[in-house]
Amino acid sequence: MFKKNRILNYIVLTAAFSGIILRLTGCAGESGGYALPSSGSEQIWENPQDRSGGDLIDAVEFNHELDGYKPLKKEYNFYFTYKLVHAWWDAVGLGMEDAARQYEDMGIIVNYEYLAPADVSAQDQIRRIQDASERGFDVIGVDVADVDAVTPAINELIEKGHKVMTFSSSDADREDGCRRIAYVGNTHNYEDGASLTEALCKKLDYKGNVAVLVGAKGVPCHEERALGVQAVIEKYPQMKITEIAYDGDSVEKAYELTKEFFRHQEDLAGIVCCNMSNPVGAARAVVEAGRQEETVIVGMDHDQEALEYLRDGIIYALGVQDCFSIGFDTVQVAVKIADGQMPGELYPEKTEEKTTVVYQNQAAALLGLLYGEMD
Repeated sequence: MFKKNRILNYIVLTAAFSGIILRLTGCAGESGGYALPSSGSEQIWENPQDRSGGDLIDAVEFNHELDGYKPLKKEYNFYFTYKLVHAWWDAVGLGMEDAARQYEDMGIIVNYEYLAPADVSAQDQIRRIQDASERGFDVIGVDVADVDAVTPAINELIEKGHKVMTFSSSDADREDGCRRIAYVGNTHNYEDGASLTEALCKKLDYKGNVAVLVGAKGVPCHEERALGVQAVIEKYPQMKITEIAYDGDSVEKAYELTKEFFRHQEDLAGIVCCNMSNPVGAARAVVEAGRQEETVIVGMDHDQEALEYLRDGIIYALGVQDCFSIGFDTVQVAVKIADGQMPGELYPEKTEEKTTVVYQNQAAALLGLLYGEMD
């Protein structure tokens, strides 16, 4: 039932960290675990080196060690499901794999399934966790696709005695009525949206019309960032949000929506992008329209194409989340939950991971660190 090497699909992708190519498995529909090299891997997680002339980057931390907790079992079986197959979750998967390897070095086997649909669907997510509850997993982890829809399903599993946690960028917390045991990930999505928007407003000298690309409807992290955007824009009398659109976390849809924005208004001064896909789609449309000097883009995360646009001055700022740490810490917390440990002294109810706003002078360093791309 559980595959020790955590490979569920055999489609090979490549990623590079500090110029070293990693082989991992992923998919364009269903995603499996991520297999790092079995030899020489200690070289991969060295401290980030600036090899491209930009500022040293600490936005992503690869140098992790297990926290010293002694697991009570010799083998664990986890099920993790997230919003959709996407490069952002590939990075989370690499952190999970590194934690599993370190446990294996201790003689403890961590098996897990790491799966998602091709498109965001709360109903699909509910079906997945209900199916997982019948398969004997020690812990079920959920990156919540829709708080209102998924919370009752999580609570039902908890009532039946299953151990459920949330992780990644979207929580359904106790304030939402969710009884999940703990959360690991971004606890400050509203603040991330606000920080990026403040950077945009300053760049625009606090005047101009702004459009917002949100992502998928109902996804907590996307919606919370959009609320942060709106709160900041409302502070400045000469600024206005003229368009808010949902792109479904799709580069292509964000590209089409941005072209539509330009058809509606010629004086669009800025675009705020609330997920990892839409900065890329927005930037493509801005370049195509020749509006690099007129329209300022800010957005989320570490997509390679987005970082290249940042380096080239087409995107002004990106909020980069530490996905690797999210994955690593998710596995550590899942082990404690499986052992019956509740949040408190051993781990917090919410493990907070960082977001770093990066600018053009830092883009080359990040491209070198994450993708091995050198000037």
